[in-house]
Amino acid sequence: MDARINLFGNALATKVLKHINSASKAVSDSGLPHATQELVKIRASQINGCGFCTDMHTKDATHAGETAQRLHLVAAWREATVFTDAERAALELAEQGTRIADAAVGVTDEAWTDATKYYDEDQLVALVSLIAVINTYNRINVIVQQPAGDYQPGQFG
Repeated sequence: MDARINLFGNALATKVLKHINSASKAVSDSGLPHATQELVKIRASQINGCGFCTDMHTKDATHAGETAQRLHLVAAWREATVFTDAERAALELAEQGTRIADAAVGVTDEAWTDATKYYDEDQLVALVSLIAVINTYNRINVIVQQPAGDYQPGQFG
């Protein structure tokens, strides 16, 4: 399977992705725990059907020491006992923020209030930004049908 557009060989795509990557770097360098960041990216990518991002972030999480058990349970996090309350709040916010069109209310006050119990204002900004950025990456990769499976941890620096 080949992508519809070579995002890595097109000058405009490179320029656009550079800006998205800058936003991603700001979130990565924030005080939001790295494990939480990867879990959120994986869950949003699963919801959006982005194989490329799911492949990337499960491999990056594994490389960073995440357990196979937790990675296998991300899709069923509500029933899993392996996630902290803070991670569960982040995953709920990620799901609601990813599925905005599926709910008339968008992100509920309950989900937001729960997240505020575990994350300070800067971490909340990072979490909201992370959800927006991974959804952007997902949409780009799904639209161009970016193939999944060949990613190597650290490949993009």
